Amino acid sequence: MTFFADVTVRGYELDTQGHLNQAVYLQYAEHARWELLRAAGLPQEKLLASGVGPVALEVTVKYLRELRGGDEVRVTCRFVYGEGKTFTVEQQIVKDDGTVAAEISGVAGMLDLTTRRLIADPRGHLAALADNPDLLTG
Repeated sequence: MTFFADVTVRGYELDTQGHLNQAVYLQYAEHARWELLRAAGLPQEKLLASGVGPVALEVTVKYLRELRGGDEVRVTCRFVYGEGKTFTVEQQIVKDDGTVAAEISGVAGMLDLTTRRLIADPRGHLAALADNPDLLTG
């Protein structure tokens, strides 16, 4: 199951052309990532108490359809782990009619807040801390 968070496009988020400002797509993606972590039982304070925090290393956005004020969208989020210190974050912003408005993909890691280095096993670390680790491997 891919996690999602629902958002309504607000008027103050629009640019001069009347569609969602490009930077806000990234804010929606960030919101969904934090909501996924929270739903898995990993709110920010719990992560910080464990000595790590998520870090975005690379983000690519493909803008496919415009979003306008009042549009209801679903922001999906899925962590895809491989070997090593980083993992992929795959996201879509989907309009309520099913049209994909944007695709966001990125490379992320978990930063050790003391050494300021990526930890070796982000999947294992997150799973060990989470109340619902299945959400983290959507």
